[in-house]
Amino acid sequence: MCSLCLSSLLLVLLVLCFSGVSSADTAVNPTIKGKGYRLVSIEETPDGGLLGHLQLIQNSKVYGPDIPLLQLYVKHETQDRLRVHITDAQKQRWEVPYNLLPREQPPSLTQTIGKTGKKTITVSEYSGSELIFNYISDPFGFAVKRKSDGQVLFNSSSDPKDPYGELVFKDQYLEISTSLPKDASLYGLGENSQPHGIKLYPNDPYTLFTTDVSAINLNTDLYGSHPVYMDLRNVGGQAYAHSVLLLNSNGMDVFYRGTSLTYKVIGGVFDFYFFAGPTPLGVVDQYTSFVGRPAPMPYWSLGFHQCRWGYHNLSVVEDVVENYKKAKIPLDVIWNDDDHMDGHKDFTLNPKNYPRPKLLAFLDKIHSIGMKYIVIIDPGIGVNTSYGVYQRGLANDVFIKYEGEPFLAQVWPGAVNFPDFLNPKTVSWWGDEIRRFHELVPVDGLWIDMNEASNFCSGKCKIPKGQCPTGSGPGWVCCLDCKNITKTRWDEPPYKINASGLQVPIGFKTIATSATHYNGVLEYDAHSLYGFSQSIATHKALQGLEGKRPFILTRSTYVGSGRYAAHWTGDNKGTWEDLKISITTVLNFGIFGVPMVGADICGFYPAPTEELCNRWIEVGAFYPFSRDHANFYSPRQELYQWESVAESARNALGMRYKLLPYLYTLNYEAHISGAPIARPLFFSFPTYTETYGLSTQFLLGSSVMISPVLEQGKSKVKALFPPGTWYSLFDLTQVINSKQGKYVTLDAPLHVVNVHVYQNAILPMQQGGLISKAARTTPFNLVVTFPAGASNATAKGNLFLDDDELPEMNLGSGYSTYVDFYATVSQGSVKVWSEVQEGKFALGKGWVVEKVSVLGLDGSGGTSALEVDGNPVTSVSSIELSVSEQKYLEEAEYGETTKSVMVDVNGLSLPVGKNFALSWKMGIKA
Repeated sequence: MCSLCLSSLLLVLLVLCFSGVSSADTAVNPTIKGKGYRLVSIEETPDGGLLGHLQLIQNSKVYGPDIPLLQLYVKHETQDRLRVHITDAQKQRWEVPYNLLPREQPPSLTQTIGKTGKKTITVSEYSGSELIFNYISDPFGFAVKRKSDGQVLFNSSSDPKDPYGELVFKDQYLEISTSLPKDASLYGLGENSQPHGIKLYPNDPYTLFTTDVSAINLNTDLYGSHPVYMDLRNVGGQAYAHSVLLLNSNGMDVFYRGTSLTYKVIGGVFDFYFFAGPTPLGVVDQYTSFVGRPAPMPYWSLGFHQCRWGYHNLSVVEDVVENYKKAKIPLDVIWNDDDHMDGHKDFTLNPKNYPRPKLLAFLDKIHSIGMKYIVIIDPGIGVNTSYGVYQRGLANDVFIKYEGEPFLAQVWPGAVNFPDFLNPKTVSWWGDEIRRFHELVPVDGLWIDMNEASNFCSGKCKIPKGQCPTGSGPGWVCCLDCKNITKTRWDEPPYKINASGLQVPIGFKTIATSATHYNGVLEYDAHSLYGFSQSIATHKALQGLEGKRPFILTRSTYVGSGRYAAHWTGDNKGTWEDLKISITTVLNFGIFGVPMVGADICGFYPAPTEELCNRWIEVGAFYPFSRDHANFYSPRQELYQWESVAESARNALGMRYKLLPYLYTLNYEAHISGAPIARPLFFSFPTYTETYGLSTQFLLGSSVMISPVLEQGKSKVKALFPPGTWYSLFDLTQVINSKQGKYVTLDAPLHVVNVHVYQNAILPMQQGGLISKAARTTPFNLVVTFPAGASNATAKGNLFLDDDELPEMNLGSGYSTYVDFYATVSQGSVKVWSEVQEGKFALGKGWVVEKVSVLGLDGSGGTSALEVDGNPVTSVSSIELSVSEQKYLEEAEYGETTKSVMVDVNGLSLPVGKNFALSWKMGIKA
């Protein structure tokens, strides 16, 4: 739900009014080019790290006084992860709480230089298995190198010609830079809407500070803060990737100039983590092994979801579900925005529009067929003495404070207080409120929104005498009696980050940054952790309810959020540009370790055109998280509202539901290794530089490629096909053989989305259906892809199956099965077989492989000698083998004699939970 759906002009006017300056008065922050620090001691630590002290060379008064003495700690934490931690040597500073993001603690502060009795280091190099830390002493600078190839991954030393200076460390201003090779491709540093695509664009602003600003605002700090980037380089035809995380929750500007990158941070410490790679997939594996593996998602969450702000009563919701059924469009989950609430208050039901007996009857009905129901919760708790949730919150002292009293803000219920999720008592209270609500309404998941945190007002507020809100006009207009807070350095820090793209005060439309959390923690420091801490508390609460696997959708995210929640990209717009940008944002979140992500299909507001909605469902059907959602003020845009969109939905979602076993296996791979579900093409083709900036196509897993139409009025799409053979998933006889990699213009009439599967893969699919529960019971078919016409080739794939109600997603529980599929073709002999782990679960479910399709076989002859598990198949068997000639889009490239065929083996009944082997011979003339 959008709180700041204002025009850009109105936002600017509000900002200027709040900050008390005119647009002409907005000054550019001055640049510091100081002399930095010198290293005055460095020693070994008992745990194998380095501990040093840095002494200020020369003070500068810009942005406040410098901290005179710093502590440096360096450690190779794993063979492919290096940590560099720099903080004040004399005073404890704010860091991301170790209980929120568990990690090793650095040594305690030591102010005595060189007198700890530990071994003094005289060399300037500290080597680990994969990474090397180099330093120079005066002025202090450090470099991180990869041992295997000698590449410099990060170098903080500066040259007088550089546009940046040496290390700066003040109380409210930290600055550090690195040089970069000019041909490095960078990705990450979110959350923002990037108009230039997934690659970071030199001189675009990258500001990190969680903010409720609509995602239609380009190059602006949005809902999440992810101070991590991936660096991909092609050196001599070889690809090398690494990643850099600055674990810091304070607001920051990151300046990327193409050949350098500079961090300007308004607090905290420098806590860098370097991940060696060298593959993109390896980088994300290393990153998520540190920040937390992505949460396992229930099977149904990979189905299609429908939501709208404005389902005024239960009858409307019932009609939506019925209309999807009539239109034969798949639907797994129906959602309520705050329409179900009593006066917009969390954990309540509107007794008139959503009477509990009728709602429970509706839920019994949809639950019986496997459908699910999810509702929204905003963090702001309505200030209302007759509201039990608020009363219990007050009694437990769970709210964020300002000058000793609960900080007063305004969101949808009117005046609210914000729970402090850093407080253990708040976590317990929140869990109890979720338990109480679940007893009232057995929801299947929770949607936590507005948790940046969003506030319709700014400053110190009190409740006015009149009604607030008034009940007329937009609900997001502030009606509290408020005054700006400018009296502390936390509300007006010396350095102004580019908040909201306009250098607004950092307390604008959020919690005052001088407000305090548990143990006196400042909102100034903890602001960007609010949604993250709420996700952790919500996950704990849901997991404790019935022992089931939780599903949480959050708007605000931070480093590690993927361990607890899914994400959607917020309040987008029903435009072609927003459709295109959605792909970039979805791909970025895979790199951030939040693989379950999607955008509002057809746009949140205003009304999309019919053509746009057609094209959007053709993209959105392949987002990891696939949901149609719309604004209260927009016309209805469920997929059945236009017959043409319904047809496109049946086609695209029909394919998604056939791919659910594959998607669920990707969900498992994400959980055990961090591997993104939706990926940029360079993840599978890192040496093919043409993919480095590609943001109009994407992969699901390693081998399924989506090439959608993203422009109005187009019935063709120009798609890049990396080197190899690609097969159309909608027509397996259609082949594109891309020997060196090339662009191909594909037909894409209104109801068609191009989806291709790459060579050397085995894709597990089922028959589809209108609900994932039913689709999951259908027989399997395996699609095996060899390079076109290859006489010797291999293919492989895998499949994970489990009881998706269980909180854990792993093998060995007795409630899961894992299958590796293999295939070979060699001198005319074709073999497809499986190797099963923990087969009991799949056998108990009765799953069988009914059909195997093998693509790209040499088409010079027929087939013979079919065997199943070593037994010849006789003519009286129900098993049938058929051969289809494949068609090449660009025949000329292969010559007249190049042919390949697809062989279908139908009528099988191979138990998924048991090893099988299938073989036959090719090349015998019929």
